[in-house]
Amino acid sequence: MRIFENTKIDFLGKRKKFYVISVSFIIIGLIILFLKPIPLGIDFQGGTELQLEFQNPVEIGELRKVMDDAGFMGMELKTMDTDRDMLLRTPIQAEGTTVSDKIREAIDKGMPENKYEIMRVDKVGPKIGSELRRNAMLAVVFSLLGILVYLSFRFQFMYAVASVIGLFHDVLITISAIAIFNFVVPGLSLELSQTMLAAFLTLIGFSVNDTVVVFDRIRENIKLYKNEEIENVMNRSINATLSRTIITSGTVFLTVFVLFLFGGEVLKSFSFTFGVGIITGTYSSIFVSSAIVVDWKHRVLKKISSGLRPALKKK
Repeated sequence: MRIFENTKIDFLGKRKKFYVISVSFIIIGLIILFLKPIPLGIDFQGGTELQLEFQNPVEIGELRKVMDDAGFMGMELKTMDTDRDMLLRTPIQAEGTTVSDKIREAIDKGMPENKYEIMRVDKVGPKIGSELRRNAMLAVVFSLLGILVYLSFRFQFMYAVASVIGLFHDVLITISAIAIFNFVVPGLSLELSQTMLAAFLTLIGFSVNDTVVVFDRIRENIKLYKNEEIENVMNRSINATLSRTIITSGTVFLTVFVLFLFGGEVLKSFSFTFGVGIITGTYSSIFVSSAIVVDWKHRVLKKISSGLRPALKKK
C-alpha cells in the first residue's frame, strides 16, 4: 500500500529553517523545565504510594483533611479514572509497611462509612530511588553509544554520528514537550517514572529504525545516481520511503493515542512520551539526521575542492 506516489518534495532545501525550529523548541522547553521541573515518580523520588478504590465517590478536600489530621501534611492526592479511584503519595518513609498502615488507619478512622479496596502499594527507599535515577541515565547513554557503534559498521561514520545526533535531538524534544505540556496543562500530571523511561528507550529504538530505512535507500541511490548532487539523491531517497514512513509511524501513533485516552493513569506518562517520540523520530529522520549528512558531505567536498586548487595552480 502506498499513499504517496512519485512525490518530489524538497525536504532538505528547507533544513536550515527546521534547525532553527528544533533549537528554539528545545530552548523554550529547557527554560520551562528549569523553572518547573518534571515531578519525580515514586520510583525515583522514594516514598510510599497507595492506589485505593472506594465504594462511593471521594471529595479530595475531605480526604486531604483526614491525611493532614493524621500527620501527612501536604500529601499528594490524585483522582484516577473515576472519583472513586484515588492515588495517595507521600515522601515519608519507614521500615516495612508502617507508613501505608498509618494511612489506612487514618482513612478507616476519618471515613469509616466509605469502604475501600487496596489496588496497589509501592514503597521505594531513598537509596533505591537515587540508584534508579543513575541507572536510567546510564541506560539512555549506553543505548546511544551502542547505536553509534552498530551504525558505524553498517554505514559510514558520518551516518552513524548523524543518526545519534538525531536520537539525542528526539530525547531533548520529547523532554521539552513534556515540560511545556506539564506547564500549560497542569491536569496532565506527567511524571518521571520507570514507565516514562521505558518510553524513552522505546522511542530511541523506533526512531533509529526509521532512520536506518531512510539511510538504506540513500546508500542504494548514491550508487545509482553517482553524477547527481548529494542533496538531490537524498531528497529522492526520502520521497521514496515517505509512504512507508507515514504508514508505519501513523499506525503506531494511533495505537499509542488510544492507549493515552483509555490506558488509565498508570500508562499516561508512557503513552504521552512515546506518542511525542513517534512524531519527533519521524521528523528527525528527515530534517535532522539526513540534513546533517548533507551538510557534512558538503563540507567534505568543499575541503577536497579547496585542497585541489593549490595543486592545480602549481601545475
